[in-house]
Amino acid sequence: MTKLSNLATRVIVALFGVPLIITLCIVGKVPFLIFVLVIGVVSFFEFHKMLARRRFIPNVLVSSASVITLILNSYLSFTDFYTLAIIIVSILLLAELQRNRESAIANVGTSLIGIFYIGLFSSSLVKLRDFYSDSFFLYDQGGYLIVSIFASIWICDSAAYFVGSAIGKHKILPRVSPHKSWEGAIAGLIFSIAIMIAAKNLIADFLSMHDAVIIGIITGTIGQAGDFVESMLKRDANVKDSSSLIPGHGGILDRFDSLLFTAPVVYLYLLFTNHIF
Repeated sequence: MTKLSNLATRVIVALFGVPLIITLCIVGKVPFLIFVLVIGVVSFFEFHKMLARRRFIPNVLVSSASVITLILNSYLSFTDFYTLAIIIVSILLLAELQRNRESAIANVGTSLIGIFYIGLFSSSLVKLRDFYSDSFFLYDQGGYLIVSIFASIWICDSAAYFVGSAIGKHKILPRVSPHKSWEGAIAGLIFSIAIMIAAKNLIADFLSMHDAVIIGIITGTIGQAGDFVESMLKRDANVKDSSSLIPGHGGILDRFDSLLFTAPVVYLYLLFTNHIF
């Protein structure tokens, strides 16, 4: 009964949440920016709560402001990343001089992990959504690309779970995620590629078949790696979910961990291939 109730809750939340996310992706601009800011800021505070369980004390004020600044800069481009990184690291180190809270090394280190794991990776979502923004007529393409990646990740997760539960025998990283198997991961990769090919034919015809396959491979491998990374952090903090914010789904970081890892890699792939060809 509990499993059925939890599944029903997950389905109901998805029925409301998925159309909203798709709409924000297609609309883009400020609504999508706000969506990414919510992902980044809430994920950072969930990460901070996990750190607190390990008695680390990151600088929440500087770190959260840095996460917001990184995401805003990806949209507004008020400075280059190198300059921004220097400013963030300098402020963080100088601020630690005034705190006198346990280990300065641990505090600064965990702050930087939060800033660049969550803030920088979240900002890549904005860069990826606006990749085609140079042309007014192509602006919607970025939205369809994000929706395609979302679908690929979601189906990958589902395929990995169901196939792994049914026939999974060989564990990948049992110390991090004891229930995930190579059989499930391979199934997730296959379905991830298949969904990207389907998306290319349905809504993302601006992608070549080569691009669709490569992006499918990225979502099916890097996306699953992102899930393992968050599982590693949660296991270290001894928590099941990053939070209970989304009924039946855990926290924001739980829902977007794979996307956070996938977005910067897909962005770099598109940037590289467009510059080369």
